[in-house]
Amino acid sequence: MSKYFKILFFLFTTFVVQKSHAQDLHFSQYFNAPLLINPANTGFNPDFDYRVGGNYRNQWSSISNNPYKTMSIWADAQLFTERFDESWVGVGGAFLQDVAGSGNLTSTRAYASIAYHQMLGYNGLLSAGFNIGFTQKRIDLSKLTFNNQWNGNFFDISIPSNEPFVYSSTSYFNLQAGLNYALFVNDNVYLSTGISVSNINKPNESFFNKNNINTKVNSRYTFFADATIRVNNVWILNPNFYYSTIGTAKEIVLGGTLQRDLSAENNGSLQFLLGGYYRLSDAMVPVIGFDVKNFKVTFSYDATSSSLKNYNQSRGAYEVSIVKSGLYKGKDKNIKCPRVRF
Repeated sequence: MSKYFKILFFLFTTFVVQKSHAQDLHFSQYFNAPLLINPANTGFNPDFDYRVGGNYRNQWSSISNNPYKTMSIWADAQLFTERFDESWVGVGGAFLQDVAGSGNLTSTRAYASIAYHQMLGYNGLLSAGFNIGFTQKRIDLSKLTFNNQWNGNFFDISIPSNEPFVYSSTSYFNLQAGLNYALFVNDNVYLSTGISVSNINKPNESFFNKNNINTKVNSRYTFFADATIRVNNVWILNPNFYYSTIGTAKEIVLGGTLQRDLSAENNGSLQFLLGGYYRLSDAMVPVIGFDVKNFKVTFSYDATSSSLKNYNQSRGAYEVSIVKSGLYKGKDKNIKCPRVRF
């Protein structure tokens, strides 16, 4: 019995370390959370003046009574589009919260970001962005039990755990910067790629004594590449690639979606999308969605393909995102570069 509870404690401590230094908050639909991927995406929406989005993810509910629940809302907008002929500024912000585990380990984050976008001739666009964020993590230690609290019959929370917890919450500021480059090859092909670095300042994060152990959060490096290819008047192909690494952990996602214009005028006012992604050594992610007058709703499901599928019957996570793009009222949009959305 004692060995069993030692295993449970090991899994818990592994979870805390992984949650703090490896996994970080993420969505399978990373392409629908642009400000979280790269601050250079802030205000990069050439056809529109602003956009507002929300994401929700529920993970591992099939194997845990307290699954990961990750939520975010974000928004960005373009500024100074009339002042500069070949450039503009994007500003935005995001709020995220993640709750998981018996101890209700909660991570709350808020970001403010800014980006500058400069046309390079008629076909190129270079973007640079920066954000500053505030993170708070907390845990309810009263809901956790440990090996030495087992009295032979049940866990007795009146027995001291003798674990080296010093804090039940921790908070810090972090910095992120990124670059994007977009190439409008012709009327039918658009390419984009970007790289970003988060936790540039390597903040301290721990529920233990920060003077005794290394508690710095590793920098996270993220790279993405995508394309928009118009196959014909009604079909659009969107292949994507995403790579992120922090410490010894890494995440690789590749796949894409196929969009079908269902509008009678073929003007993109009603679109259906279907596709799928593969997260290397982890999950298959089918995707389905609709875009109605620039209001897009996308659903996805993580079907576990790793060894964890033996315990969760391949049921990983479901996710939904909502993105609304629009124009300022009473203003005509001055598009400075070729259209991204056909």
